[in-house]
Amino acid sequence: MREISARKIAGALVALGLGVAPIVTAAPAAAGDPGAAIAAGIGGFALGALAGGAARPVPPPPPYYGAPAYYPAPVYEAPPPYRCWRERRPVFDEYGDIIGYRPTRVCE
Repeated sequence: MREISARKIAGALVALGLGVAPIVTAAPAAAGDPGAAIAAGIGGFALGALAGGAARPVPPPPPYYGAPAYYPAPVYEAPPPYRCWRERRPVFDEYGDIIGYRPTRVCE
């Protein structure tokens, strides 16, 4: 069985109230008849409460933190095939004189 939502019921009651309103108000109004004014006020309040209960408030918008900062991806290039070997390189003192040799890795 399909369930009938409260919004559909409230909408049907509002439509019924709006459809009956012209028929009820077609009777001539008398200045000394306070009962009709009270009934109209209560009926209007009831229809307003039904219509207000059927409408759901709109949720607030999500917070805005600004546009994301996108950075370009780093470019990784494959190094060319290097040829490496060890050489003896001179070691200098603070005066520029050679004081010895040290093996050093050299790559092309």
